[in-house]
Amino acid sequence: MDPTRAFVRSVKRVVVKVGTAVVTRSDGRLALGRLGALCEQLKELNNKDYEVILVTSGAVGLGRQRLRYRRLVNSSFADLQKPQGDLDGKACAAVGQSSLMALYDIMFSQLDVTSSQLLVNDGFFRDTAFRKQLSDTVNSLLDLRVIPIFNENDAVSTRKAPYEDSSGIFWDNDSLAGLLALELKADLLVLLSDVEGLYSGPPSDPKSKLIHTYVKEKHQREITFGEKSRLGRGGMTAKVNAAVCAAYAGTPVIITSGYATDNIVRVLRGERIGTVFHKDAHLWTSIKEVSAHEMAVAARNSSRRLQVLNSEERRKILLAMADALENNESMIRLENGADVADAEEVGYEKPLISRLTLRPEKISSLVKSVRMLADMEEPIGQILKRTQLADKLILEKISCPLGVLLVIFESRPDALVQIAALAIRSGNGLLLKGGKEAKRSNAVLHKVITSVIPNTVGDKLIGLVTSREEIPDLLKLDDVIDLVVPRGSNKLVSQIKDSTKIPVLGHADGICHVYVDKTANIDMAKQIIRDAKTDYPAACNAMETLLVHVDLSRNGGLDKLVAELQREGVQLYGGPRTSAILNIAETHSFHLEYSSLACTVEIVDDVFGAIDHIHHHGSAHTECIVAEDSEVAEAFLSQVDSAAVFHNASTRFCDGARFGLGAEVGISTSRIHARGPVGVEGLLTNRWILRGSGQVVNGDRGVTYTYKDLPIKA
Repeated sequence: MDPTRAFVRSVKRVVVKVGTAVVTRSDGRLALGRLGALCEQLKELNNKDYEVILVTSGAVGLGRQRLRYRRLVNSSFADLQKPQGDLDGKACAAVGQSSLMALYDIMFSQLDVTSSQLLVNDGFFRDTAFRKQLSDTVNSLLDLRVIPIFNENDAVSTRKAPYEDSSGIFWDNDSLAGLLALELKADLLVLLSDVEGLYSGPPSDPKSKLIHTYVKEKHQREITFGEKSRLGRGGMTAKVNAAVCAAYAGTPVIITSGYATDNIVRVLRGERIGTVFHKDAHLWTSIKEVSAHEMAVAARNSSRRLQVLNSEERRKILLAMADALENNESMIRLENGADVADAEEVGYEKPLISRLTLRPEKISSLVKSVRMLADMEEPIGQILKRTQLADKLILEKISCPLGVLLVIFESRPDALVQIAALAIRSGNGLLLKGGKEAKRSNAVLHKVITSVIPNTVGDKLIGLVTSREEIPDLLKLDDVIDLVVPRGSNKLVSQIKDSTKIPVLGHADGICHVYVDKTANIDMAKQIIRDAKTDYPAACNAMETLLVHVDLSRNGGLDKLVAELQREGVQLYGGPRTSAILNIAETHSFHLEYSSLACTVEIVDDVFGAIDHIHHHGSAHTECIVAEDSEVAEAFLSQVDSAAVFHNASTRFCDGARFGLGAEVGISTSRIHARGPVGVEGLLTNRWILRGSGQVVNGDRGVTYTYKDLPIKA
């Protein structure tokens, strides 16, 4: 739970206000899907013993739509040629109110929930007796688990001005909701809008940022409001005014989108969505995180200072990092032990707990890899190519960092160390978001690592994102973050790819194949498939599909391979050609990443059948052929279009450390930029340096181009 939303734990009575822009579509018709989702959420809260009060808009808009249709039906052709005047707003309200309530009644009845209608106007609240009766009535309804639905009675309202009221009581349904929240002693007011919350400027402006916590002293003068609601009377200005009044009178308020199907439930789970208004918000500065944009900008600025250091100075940072990891091993293991204990108590599966655990040998391996990176050749500022374009006009292509990396990873705190070391070696700024199950481990590792970064660079070089709710904000920062690297489940990687315009480096699936040819040494094949499947079944480079030449199904070779896997406890599933022969269950799909002691077995006619199968069902990660025939092996190596292709070697070798890269930020199946295990080289790009002596283009007159390649070292 986000610390700025901890107050929701004590919420019992909640007022939800839904505006016209949420309950209607752009054409004025009712948004039945959104209304249905709203009713389902309120039913869920009702079932969880929350006391729910709904304030709804939409009656005028709905009535206007119905009356326009009625006028059209009753008009003659001649009438339609005349200018059509506006419909009376009070008549629209009277017609629309009954229709709107009928719809709510139908929807709630389908959900086995009882609702009630209460129409009020501003004059009522001047009457003390009315206010007491209102409170008594609502309390009686809530005791009966009935959801009261409020709306302003626009049909008989005497209010003249649409945006202000001399009584100061209310002038739209947002302020009505705020007044009711206070009058009925609600614990929370949720204002549903057509945007995600309050922005620093118009939401359509790309420079506008979502404000997660409104601090009156800070934001009152900074915010620029856009247009009001497209259909209602209010808009964001009205919502903020109502929210400020309610919050500073004692009822917290959250403005969030009513377009999402579960935002009310998420608010009450304490998730960091929308904008919160709270009377104590100004006291939360100690727990308020730096905004995503500020964190990314700080990482970029620090990375530029890092690049100014010479190679030996950057090397010393890595060596100091390795020493710090060694010197703080006991503290690191203590915090990691707490994470592991929590994971075991929650009941996480053994593979996840294994990835989570930092054993002494794993820490020692991390220290070794950091020192290996420190001793690598300097990667930044290397001249990759020198060309003489013309006399005394020299062009150089030089390696340089990408900029700022955002790496999102799950349950592996050792990944934090590897990625941080790679970022320092490659001169990149870094933002890290680890899994919640490794919260303590990630925090202590981040503290240890950033403690050795010199002040001339700044410890903001490596930022640790602690809240999952910050990820959507980070994924919007395509002007500051240069590359996103998701490391984790298929679901995580797919979600990231679908949620950002920033380039994403990684793989969604690790469906790795081993093809055993008819010419294979069966003993070698048994050893390779055993290692590829059982060495670390949860790894992305573990074998998920075993392809076998058809001849091996006739000479006993297939039986030997299957027996080897079954001895290791591997659950086998067959393809259409294999399941009947081996008497095993048939797989429902070849595109499966088991990440466990299970795999698919299928028969193919030859190496070209294996290649076709891999191209059709694989994920372009890592493939292996076991064969003694070198021509067959070369055909496989040259034609399989995957990031890594091996001959007579386990797929488990596809790893940055095993490739001698020191460490890896991840494995990429992309065909652009980096592919396979991504080390320092994959985190670099290039820029061009042109050294001249006064040359100008001038239509290319007077310039004689030579395009002569020069030695790399001048």
